[in-house]
Order: sequence, then C-alpha cells, then structure tokens
Amino acid sequence: MNKLYYGDNLTIMQRMSLQCVDLIYLDPPFNSKKNYNLMYRTMTGKPVSEQVEAFCDTWEMDAEKEEIARKMPILMREQGIEDYYVEFWQLWIRALRHTQPHLLAYLVYMVQRLMYMKTVLKPTGSIYLHCDPTASHYIKVMMDAVFGHQNFQREIVWKRTSAHSDARTMGAVHDVLLYYTGGERFTFNIQFAPYESNYVESRYKHKDPDGRRWTDGDLSAKGLSGGGYDYEYKGAKSIWRVPENRMAKLDAEGRLYFTRMGGIRIKRYLDEMKGLPVSDVWTDISPVNSQAKERMGYPTQKPVDLLKRIILQSSNPGDVVFDPFCGCGTTVYAAQETGRQWIGCDIAILAVRLMREILTERYRLTEGEHFTVDGIPVSVEQAQELFQKNPFQFEHWIVERIGAFPTKKTADRGIDGRLYFETQDGLRMMVMSVKGGSVRPTDVRDLRGVLEREPDTEMAGFLSLREPTKAMRSEAAEAGQYIYGDVAYDRIQFLTAKEILEDGKLFDTPTRLGSKVATGQTSLSLI
Repeated sequence: MNKLYYGDNLTIMQRMSLQCVDLIYLDPPFNSKKNYNLMYRTMTGKPVSEQVEAFCDTWEMDAEKEEIARKMPILMREQGIEDYYVEFWQLWIRALRHTQPHLLAYLVYMVQRLMYMKTVLKPTGSIYLHCDPTASHYIKVMMDAVFGHQNFQREIVWKRTSAHSDARTMGAVHDVLLYYTGGERFTFNIQFAPYESNYVESRYKHKDPDGRRWTDGDLSAKGLSGGGYDYEYKGAKSIWRVPENRMAKLDAEGRLYFTRMGGIRIKRYLDEMKGLPVSDVWTDISPVNSQAKERMGYPTQKPVDLLKRIILQSSNPGDVVFDPFCGCGTTVYAAQETGRQWIGCDIAILAVRLMREILTERYRLTEGEHFTVDGIPVSVEQAQELFQKNPFQFEHWIVERIGAFPTKKTADRGIDGRLYFETQDGLRMMVMSVKGGSVRPTDVRDLRGVLEREPDTEMAGFLSLREPTKAMRSEAAEAGQYIYGDVAYDRIQFLTAKEILEDGKLFDTPTRLGSKVATGQTSLSLI
C-alpha cells in the first residue's frame, strides 16, 4: 500500500525491507546555505520572522556528525564499498575538516543515507539524485562508491529557469540529476520531448485544408519496396498490395499517395509523431511559477512533469517509487498519476500533513484504503515513544502540532518554537518551550525570562508530556495577562500532549496564522 512516513529517512530506511523499491528520486537539501523557512513565509502569506529555522539549509560539524564521520569507514566496509573509496573518504575528512567544515557536515549526512538507499533499491532499479553544481561533483564521487561507477548512466542537466546574469558572473540556470542504476539490467523506457519550433517549420511544411501539418516520408529504407509487399495503413480497412514501380492510389486516410522507383512515400502527420527522444539536457520542462496551480510554497518545489518523465522513463506501472525527501509531495503525486505505488517520507510534520490533505482533497484518496500515514503520534503513548526514540523529533512534532513554527535543532536562546498571531499593530509572537521529561518551576521562570527579553512577544507557551505542577502554575500566574480587544489572555499558558491529542486544545491567542495551500478547493489550516 502507498505510504507516507513522518520522521528521519535514515531511521525509516533502516526499517524498510531489503531491495523493495524500483525507483528512488531524491531532492535533498542542497549545500547552498539557503534558508528554507521561506516556505513558511510563502505558505502563511505573512512576513514571518527570519528567525524561524525549521528548514535552514546550513550544516555544522557537531559532535554527532564527528562521530559518524569517524565511523564512516566501518559503515562503508559493512556495505561492501571498496577500500580505495574508503581511503578517499578519509582523505576528504582531513582535507575538509578545517577548510570546508560545512561541506563535510553535508557529505556526512548524505553519504550515510545513500548507503541505506542502496540497500532498499532493487538490483534492477534506478536512482536519480537532484542537486545543484555546489556539491554535485562531491556527491557523484560518493555515488560511484555506493552504487558502483559502472552503474552510472547519465548526468542530466535540467534548465530550470531562463538565462540571467549580473556584471560579475554568468547566470546559474540549471540543476543536475545524477542517474545511477542498481545493476546492468534495469528498466528504461524511451521518453520523447516536443519538437522545437524551427524543426517543425522546416520539416513539416505541408498543411491539409484542416490545418494539420505533415511531411512525406520514405518507407523504402525499411525494406518495404521491391517486388511487391503487404502493408496495412493506420485506419485502413484492408491490406493493400503495391507492385513495384506501380503508381498507387490514396487510401481512405490519404496516407499513401505515390510510389517512386519502388519506394513508398506516405504522409506523416505532426500531431501523430511522438517527438524527439530525450537527451541528457532537458530544456522543455518549465519550473513551477508563481501562478501555477500546483505551487504550494516550497522554494525548491519541482514540477510534476519533471517527476513524471523520470518515473515513466525508469519504472513500469505498479512499480514502487520512493522519495526520502518528499517535501511538498511532487514525487508522490506524479507516481499516483502514472499508476505507480509510492513511499514518501519527510522530517517535517507540516509537509506530511499537507500531502495527506492534498491526496484526500485533490486526488480523492481515502486514508487507510488507498494510503497510510506512519510516524505521527495519535496517542499519548505514541508521543512518549517518539520522545524516547528522538527527543528533537518529538519537540518538532508537538510544536507544529499546535500550529507553531519550530526553531532549529540547537534551539534559539531557550526558544523551541514560535506561534504568530495578527494584531492591529502587526504580527506578534508567543514563544514556545518544550519539555518531554521532568518539569520544574525553574523551567517556567526561564520561559518568563525569554518572554520579557524577546521583542514583539506578548505570550509564552509551555508544551510538555507531563502535567505541570501547582508551583509551576503559580509561577506562570505571576507573569500576568495580555490584554487585546478587551479580552484577557494568560501571558504564560500550558498544554500537555494529552490535552492536545485527546481534548483538541490549543493555546489561546487573539488570532491564528494558518497555511494557505491551493488544492483547488480550499485553504488548509496548520492545525
């Protein structure tokens, strides 16, 4: 069954069966240091603060990545990677640790996941990694190591925008797709691109009275002339036998119109031609523009037509397509539209919930019948389990669950998330603190200090698994109330996972920002 996963794709792939997918497409965060909180800004339609860092494409060599980098040679050998690639990796670590630590952190993250993608890909399957030139050459070397240099098929260039440049450099207008296969035998279906206008004008010069363009084609090259032969014309009711050097009459569709020197000439209509077989430079697929119906606010959103070409080219109906960074769900929608099964996962609960809404509203699919969603807690027990497995993911989940925006993994001076609300004076904030373990009055005092310190912040929210103590509530009451429109709101408010999941409670604010996602029918709320 089709499946959406909420969580880290590394953990999810470790749970997946070996060699269970036919095609992998991934569009991972580029090493471009772009701030992906722009997604939130676009989706809400409001100038949400740049401090929101849930999708910040920056990389740090923290203690966790240092440990992974140290163990990487062992992991590589366990995956059967040749020793010379392992030695190359060790040279990279020494070269990049002090010169480009951000790039090293990115490579540590990606290589670890590529090795698990290899384990879930069938030997007859294919993988397309979408990237930009910033790190594509580094990634290609590691894909050679993981998937085998002999299984590299093409570097595809997709022209994603029109030419532009400034006085100092050339315009960056293309992305790169690195295309590998799992082995020597793999699925490949030739795809066709539309003819360019100058080719059409020069080649299909003739027109029928109804305006249909055509050209005359010679069939003699196919061995159909000489001595006579049988040929069944498209749409004709009978098979014509044409003797050599005999002038033939038109058939019912006017296709065969004369013979010459034993060769047969027929009409070839432009609207019946497939087009040109695609090369490794794709210029015929436009990016998602600001007016596109499929646009959902992701700065890096790819067009469905791009994914359809990849899926049609490297899979067959019923095959399983996997996207470990599915974001706004373009791969999922393209797979659904082309009759493939699909698996998608994303680390952001917001992304998974948006995909679920679009699948049910736009595609008329029923959760539980046509697809399932895994990893989003629906009970207190599951929330506790998530906290035990991954405290940061629990923090991310509960912040987004109540309609707020998470901060980056290292937090932001005691702030785990922000909830925005509109007032007559502009956007105001409620800052969030999340505690999955024990809770104490000092936690509330710390949160109150953040509340007093942060500009444009009127309230604070305390999210926890455990019920706050009486002393904590007394501490919160001393912070007083925020008055807006003659209504009083507690400046410090509490919510537990139980209240959120079982009672549907939310923080009490004057207004609430929701996401605006065009599904063709409605706008969706974050909550």
